[in-house]
Amino acid sequence: MPNYSYPPMESRKVMGRRITRVDGTAKASGRAKYNSDVKPAGTIYAAILHSPHAHAKVKSVDTSAAEKMEGVTGVRVISGPGTEIQWGLTEIAVASARTEEIARDAVRAIKVEYEVLPHLVREERLDKAGNRAKPAGEQVTGDPDAAFKQADVTHEGEYGIPVITHCCLEPHGQVVAFNGTKAEFWPSTQNVSAVGSDLAKGLEIQATNVHTHMDYIGGGFGSKFQADRWGIEAAQLSKMSGGKPVKLFLERAAELVIAGVRPSVYGKVKVGAQKDGTLTVWDSLTWNTAGFTGGNLNADLFPYVFRNVPNRRINHTTVATNCGGSRAWRAPNHPQVSYITCAALDDLAHKLGMDSLDFFLKNVQFTARPEVYRSQLQQCADMIAWKKNWHPRGDKTAGPVKRGLGIGVGTWNGAGHASQCRANIHPDGSVEVELGSQDLGTGTRTVILQVAAETLGIRMDGIKLNIGDNNYPVSGASGGSTTVGGVCASTRIATVNALEKLFEVVAPALGTDKDNLEAVDGKIQVKGNPAKSLTWKAACAKLGVKTISEIGAHDPRNPRGLSTLGVGGVQMADVSVDVETGVVKINKIVGVQDCGLIVNPKLADGQMYGGIIMGVCAALMEERVMDELSGKCLNADMEFYKLAGIADIGEIEVKMDITPEHDKRGIIGLGEPATVPTIAAIANAVTNAIGVRVPTLPLTSRNVLNALAGRRLA
Repeated sequence: MPNYSYPPMESRKVMGRRITRVDGTAKASGRAKYNSDVKPAGTIYAAILHSPHAHAKVKSVDTSAAEKMEGVTGVRVISGPGTEIQWGLTEIAVASARTEEIARDAVRAIKVEYEVLPHLVREERLDKAGNRAKPAGEQVTGDPDAAFKQADVTHEGEYGIPVITHCCLEPHGQVVAFNGTKAEFWPSTQNVSAVGSDLAKGLEIQATNVHTHMDYIGGGFGSKFQADRWGIEAAQLSKMSGGKPVKLFLERAAELVIAGVRPSVYGKVKVGAQKDGTLTVWDSLTWNTAGFTGGNLNADLFPYVFRNVPNRRINHTTVATNCGGSRAWRAPNHPQVSYITCAALDDLAHKLGMDSLDFFLKNVQFTARPEVYRSQLQQCADMIAWKKNWHPRGDKTAGPVKRGLGIGVGTWNGAGHASQCRANIHPDGSVEVELGSQDLGTGTRTVILQVAAETLGIRMDGIKLNIGDNNYPVSGASGGSTTVGGVCASTRIATVNALEKLFEVVAPALGTDKDNLEAVDGKIQVKGNPAKSLTWKAACAKLGVKTISEIGAHDPRNPRGLSTLGVGGVQMADVSVDVETGVVKINKIVGVQDCGLIVNPKLADGQMYGGIIMGVCAALMEERVMDELSGKCLNADMEFYKLAGIADIGEIEVKMDITPEHDKRGIIGLGEPATVPTIAAIANAVTNAIGVRVPTLPLTSRNVLNALAGRRLA
């Protein structure tokens, strides 16, 4: 039986090295082509007509003027008479034309009559939600009422974190050519192997009749798994236009409103502790919205990370609003729940008169991995000089600029998704590795090549990697921080299988058994005896005219020790706040994170940087602003939907928690956990600086100044 385990830490030659990503030059130089860049011969363009109303019934749709326009190749009604529109910018109709300008003119020529209905687009006030609020039921552990009576100190607080968008720089969309039976599909997707099946279902054709290809994606963050309505409609327009490729990507307003959001969470929390700081009880009433379908919060995560507290009462309500629906956003639920938990615990520590770090350390016993969190809290504290720089709430130094420190914690499951890989070894010594995965910009190409090179004992540049096409062996969608665990495992298994076949051919020439051979430093040699060896090329020449082609499959139900789940992470923030202007400045954020075996520490650091930067954006400036009167999103553009620039980020220092114990757990995943603790750490740091809690994020000047003045927005 082949040994599929990754080599021990001390013997790795390629894995574990800080190797620069193999696609970096292509991206930096502009040679990398995204599917929004694709323009096959004969490409035509499509545009969508969106509903201007948040809630309405379509009474009539007249497309006659659009159909008569010169250059228009197709018009389709998506939401016809009788359709009840449940959120703004719902797709009403779509048109294709030989130019983008004509397509836009065509949808503007479509006449629609609506019956406008009452709407609800804001969820901050649960008492205003009426019958749109749906309680999920109560969960109780232990005896919370008795625990509160016995608690030495209790704290009650209200907290809120708003809806934010994915804000993908490459909008959702695709180029698609469909002749009625077969489709060529170039989507922006996180799901190369399976998104074609979704398109096929919508077109009512065989999944094998859709060919999907994507080399690069300009951001997805959990929102790009399905073909979507616009993909299916573009394909139908292609059919109406004689099979010509149709290009349809969402405009920015639609991208921010209907292509998925991260749900909000608002809550009232009561917590209690003994006077020594031991947390004894948690009680939370939370609510949120994920659009018209309500919310999808896993409230059982409370109190986040510290879930083993003996007494808990959890109540959660979902609120259905007339807004576009939610989609997975980097670590679904976790950043919101981390913020509310860490804010409440930080407030409790303040009421106890305790250093926040000491309070968190005191209660690591209630986490799933106490020693991991204890170590990470201490490492982060050293990195940010906590004991030197922390002070009780409210910086008492002179001047308007106040400085503070804060803590956030996180966890995530990860593991590796189902994945298949094919490894080909040719007689000339060339090697191909093929799998239907995608690289979201995280360095997936690089780590696959590192694993293959490690296994085969050859250089990474001696391997050709083919991904991004559903003609290659099926590999799972990139979500849940499962990609690296899955593709590295399938690559390891496939290359081990192929190498075993090569050993069988080469063994007679080296006068030994195949089990006594190893691949190392570009040679096939007798184990521990470089004198008895063949160069890689000479060994492959023994194949004659035969190519070795072997499949490796990773099954999450039987990971063979190559991947596992469950990680911990801690981040701390150092901020300055101008109490006259309310402006928050990030001085430094530090993070310590474990994610099992780390194939490439340089890329792992990059994932941490990216996750923290997204957390900075969400903490300081991101929020979807809905107008109660009109039902419209007021900041559905890149001018008023603010993202952090380089001057807003501050210094970031990260440390991957690389230990033999973590390494032995296999690959777990990093994309999600990297962004979870950041918001909480920044919010707690601001509170430490100015002495009062800013209850509702983001930490804009208005919200900070309102908190300082004791004002609450209605």
